[in-house]
Amino acid sequence: MKRALILGASGGIGSAVANNLKKQYWDVTSLSRSLDQFDITNEDSVRSSLSSVRGPFNYILIATGALEIKSTPEKSINHLSQCNMIDHFVTNTIGPALVLKHIRLLLDKKSSSIVTVLSARVGSIEDNKLGGWYSYRAAKAAVNQIVKSFSIELSRSHPKACLLAIHPGTVDTNLTHKYSSNYPKQTPAEAAQNILDVTLNKDTSHTGKFFDWANKEIPW
Repeated sequence: MKRALILGASGGIGSAVANNLKKQYWDVTSLSRSLDQFDITNEDSVRSSLSSVRGPFNYILIATGALEIKSTPEKSINHLSQCNMIDHFVTNTIGPALVLKHIRLLLDKKSSSIVTVLSARVGSIEDNKLGGWYSYRAAKAAVNQIVKSFSIELSRSHPKACLLAIHPGTVDTNLTHKYSSNYPKQTPAEAAQNILDVTLNKDTSHTGKFFDWANKEIPW
């Protein structure tokens, strides 16, 4: 039986991915703040939570993140706040980085594994055509750099591992509800299926890359 670890499993996307895999008879382990006191912004919590689960896993999804933290995304740099920017980096960059720091013990060095980090298209510097959303954009661009850098390091110790960043599209969840009226939306179940269709078909030739829900590679 294949085994998966879903981090952020109480969120719309995380819970939908966990449910999808269970229907396919995967052995799924879930961690979340609301159910397990898993706090991705605290390294002691990350270390303790990851040491409490039994590996190895064939698939790991880091499905954490936040678009709005205490304030709305900045439309202008005049709205940028030091505190808001720090909050975004702690949640959207440092948190996933801490998970990746402690994740190697949960992967088998001799068998294939896939680690996926939820990112966002707005984190692409080359794709940025509208500006704004400074803190969220910068934090997602930073987590993309973490994914790229760690994919190189991970390949040395785990040559059969594949580390990816993925943009799930606009998903009808609490995270996007206020900002998605002008965009076609997917249900969490649809997004989960798309994420799995894209990521589970990847191998080491794709490690360190950034894809969207339709399996198109996104420029950094």
